[in-house]
Amino acid sequence: MTTAAAPPARGLSTLVLAVSLLVVAANLRPTLTALGPVITLVGAGTGLSPAALGVLGSVPLLAFAAVSPFVQLLSRRWGPDHTVFGATIVMLSATVVRSLPGAPGSSLTLWAGTIALGAGIAVCNVLVPALVKRDFPREVPLMTGAYTATLSLSAALASGLALPIAERGGWRLGIGTWALVGVLVLVTWWPRLRGHDRDVAVPGPTVGAPPRSGASVWRSPLAWQVTAFMGTQAIFFYLMVTWLPSIEVARGVTPVRAGWDLFLFQVTGIAGGLLVSLAMRGRRDHRLAGVGVSVGMAVSMLGLLLLPGLDALWLVVAGLCSGASLVVALTFVAERSRTTADAAGLSGMVQSVGYLLGIIGPIGAGALFQATGGWATTLVAVIGVNLVQLVVSLFAGRDAYVER
Repeated sequence: MTTAAAPPARGLSTLVLAVSLLVVAANLRPTLTALGPVITLVGAGTGLSPAALGVLGSVPLLAFAAVSPFVQLLSRRWGPDHTVFGATIVMLSATVVRSLPGAPGSSLTLWAGTIALGAGIAVCNVLVPALVKRDFPREVPLMTGAYTATLSLSAALASGLALPIAERGGWRLGIGTWALVGVLVLVTWWPRLRGHDRDVAVPGPTVGAPPRSGASVWRSPLAWQVTAFMGTQAIFFYLMVTWLPSIEVARGVTPVRAGWDLFLFQVTGIAGGLLVSLAMRGRRDHRLAGVGVSVGMAVSMLGLLLLPGLDALWLVVAGLCSGASLVVALTFVAERSRTTADAAGLSGMVQSVGYLLGIIGPIGAGALFQATGGWATTLVAVIGVNLVQLVVSLFAGRDAYVER
């Protein structure tokens, strides 16, 4: 057994580390959530069908699934801090590319940029939980809550502002404006490149950890349970951010109001994430948190289905529980791992398979709407997903470690 490597944060204060992580969080969702409010404009401008638009909304999730297993290899080669910086450059470039006009009737730049954007986000998705565990080992739930709160706030702002921006400058500007956040990430992350060693990726096993079996994390039942929880919450979130404005418009809500309803859903996720992070702080058994958010999500969908006149209430409930469920999922990744290396390995698996499952949300909803002409079937299906998440949380939330 070896001692844990010291966090390679030479000369960097806790504040610098925290701010840089939070700015990264602010860059991971606006380019995705800005699509939902303008998705009808994208369809009109490109000729894409509802089913094709559902696939477009799922492309980043496909990229998450394809890229995530290989992120740890990049981290070992370049170090996690340099890898995040490189991924941010890719994301910035991709956001610009997918906003560029292509040939008349062509959506090539839109698809290519979206694929590259998903790949860049995937790298940060995997490495941030490991960086949180490395830089803030005693405050994992609290820092995870702050991280996801920032993520939710930026996602909410993009949802609310995308359509007003698009009405003045076109849908390409509505989804391309968020490249500015990528520039801010590069500025705030730069001190890490000078204060961290490139060749240090993740620490080794900690003192007192039991001998490692050498088995892959993919063989661990607990790892699959954590992955299933991530997948079910991803189905819910990405279905909502892609199709909630369309669901609202189908009920007679104006497109601008629908965009702000999506903002409401996501901004309440900030409070949900912070509240659940405080509730889990100092605890190792997180089953109650997992069950609570799952029940709340199911109740919100049932409310939308049976009492649509109280949409605002149900969206607040859905937002609180969705934001909390992401914090729970990321906390599972960190707290079910003995070391930072384990957290990075588990994160790669969880992000890959979890977001692959998440694809079911946008694609399935688009296909169901196209087949039925309404959204009731979709809401019933989502309730089923929430109940599956509830059962999974009883296993993933146990006080246990993923063994390899």
